[in-house]
Formats: sequence, structure tokens, C-alpha cells
Amino acid sequence: MTSVSKSVELVDLEPAPADIAAEAIAGLRNVPKTLPCKLFYDKRGSELFEAICDLPEYYPTRTEIGILHEYLDEIAAAIGPRVQLVELGSGSSTKTEVLLDVMDDPIAYAPIDISREHLRESAERLSRAYPELQVQAVCADYTEPFEVPQPDRRPDRRVVFFPGSTVGNFHAADARRFLDRIADIAGPGGGLLIGVDLYKDPGTLVAAYDDAQGVTAEFNLNLLHRLNREANADFDVDRFEHRSVWNEQLGRVEMHLVSRIAQRVTIEGHEFAFEANEAVRTECAYKYRIDQFGEVALRFRVEKVWTDAERRFSVQYLVVDDDRGGGEGRDAEPGAGAKIV
Repeated sequence: MTSVSKSVELVDLEPAPADIAAEAIAGLRNVPKTLPCKLFYDKRGSELFEAICDLPEYYPTRTEIGILHEYLDEIAAAIGPRVQLVELGSGSSTKTEVLLDVMDDPIAYAPIDISREHLRESAERLSRAYPELQVQAVCADYTEPFEVPQPDRRPDRRVVFFPGSTVGNFHAADARRFLDRIADIAGPGGGLLIGVDLYKDPGTLVAAYDDAQGVTAEFNLNLLHRLNREANADFDVDRFEHRSVWNEQLGRVEMHLVSRIAQRVTIEGHEFAFEANEAVRTECAYKYRIDQFGEVALRFRVEKVWTDAERRFSVQYLVVDDDRGGGEGRDAEPGAGAKIV
């Protein structure tokens, strides 16, 4: 554990460059080729994603923030007092500040992020803004097992905050396993406050991942720059282009890096051939119907769902309920018992 200031603790579990190379090599050996979306988030990638969140086409961030503001008192009441708040993929922690402003005596905040410098900067800023709050940052890949530090004061419960609809990046089986791990983090009686993007017209969906200014394209291509820098790769980035498509059959938006020409690329001495117009999938973003999320959150009970007026996006609060776990939950009515507002 590394302490970065008197008020902020940083546990550094950041993956080594060798891990990044291994994951890229494994993905490019798939048929069709893939690269894991978590490799987007080096410092430059995190900065570009923050810029994406402000784009007119990218509705999820502003819509989710709008929901948080509109139902803030209800959300704070659902979370309850004396909570240790754990945020996965914390980024700049902007949405967290909205919550912290109204939470009743929050005990501690544990931001989890893969980008060490970005995490350190945001954690120190939060600590200055909330001097009575214990901030315990963890630099980790939150898709892998990790431990959350115990705060000095004992909380009444632990609530995991996972905004931004990132859960849509997981295939259904992976989402179930990931949510099981979140249930382990939250513990018995713990909670999960999560952003879930909803089905809507394909034009709106594709535009959100392919903006007119080209910021999303730069974000996608930055993955190749990172591999060149950190994984001993030799991508000619100008020979690739960004592409976003809606896959109706699978209910997801897909982002691809498309080879403009036939070419060969090496990573750590491993060579990969690309055909002209061959696509490498870098991200899947599944969209859920309003009552569907309970089908994957098998160890949780969905207590409340808040949406915007057009029902483009949802913020959902779930409580760990292991009696729901296992295969039995699969046949239950999705979202049964949840109040949708």
C-alpha cells in the first residue's frame, strides 16, 4: 500500500505491461480478432473518455447525472447512513460527488480504477473536497479479484457504486459472474447502485459511439498507441480506422478497429496478419430492457429503478439477497418487486 497524502491511501495493484501484452495477444488469436476494452484506460484514454462524456451524441452520462439529481433524496435514502461507498471504474469521481453531498454520514470512499495517475489525482481532489471522509483508493482491474480496504470507522453497510452502464460491456454469462463478485464485495445486506443503459432506436445508439467530432475514434485508436508504447507492438495506427455498428440480433453496439489494408503487426515478437477491411472488435455495449436486469443480477434483489422521462437510461438500486442466487433466479420474473419511477 502506498500513501499519497495524509488523507488518501493508495493500494497499487495496476497490471504490469507484460499482462497488457498477454491480453492483447490472446485477443488477437481469437476468431474473429478482439482486444479487451479495459485496455482503453491509460491516462490518455481516461482523458478522452471524460471528453466523450461531454459530447452531444453521448447521452448516457448527462442522462444518468440528470436521474441522480432528480431522485437524489430517494437514492440517498435507499443507500442509507454510515456507508462505505466503493466505486468501480471511478474515473474523475464526478458522479460520486453528487451522492456524497447528500449521503448521511458516509464513513469512507474507496475508488477503484486501473489508471493509477488518474486515480491518484481524483482521490486527492475528493479528499480535499470532503476532509472528514476517509479515501482509500485501489489501483486494480476491477474485473479481477481484489480486496477493498477496511475503513478506520466501522460502516453499517458497504454499497458498491457502478455508474455509466459499463455492465453492458459484459456478455450475459460474464455479467452474472461479475455481479456475483460485486455481491461478495458488498457482503450480506450490502447494496449496489448501478447505471444500466436501455434499448432505444439504433441511430441514437450508434451515434453515441461514433460522434461527429471524432473523439470516440481517437479513443478507440488510442488503444493501439498504448500497445505500441507498453507492449512492444508496432501498429501503424494510420492504417486502422474506427467503426461503430448496432447488432440487432445480439442487442448490442459494437466498436471495431478496421484494417484499411492487408498488413502484418507484431506484439512482443508474435506476428498477426490482418486482411484489408478486417475488423477487430474492441467493445460490446449490451442494452437492457427496463425489467430485464434482474435476469443477470441473480444474487441481488432489485429494489428500485429510476429512469429519465424518455426511459433512455436507468439507475437501479439492488440489495444482496443470496436466497435469490443460483439457477432458480433465472426463471423468476425479471425485476419482480422493483418499483420503477
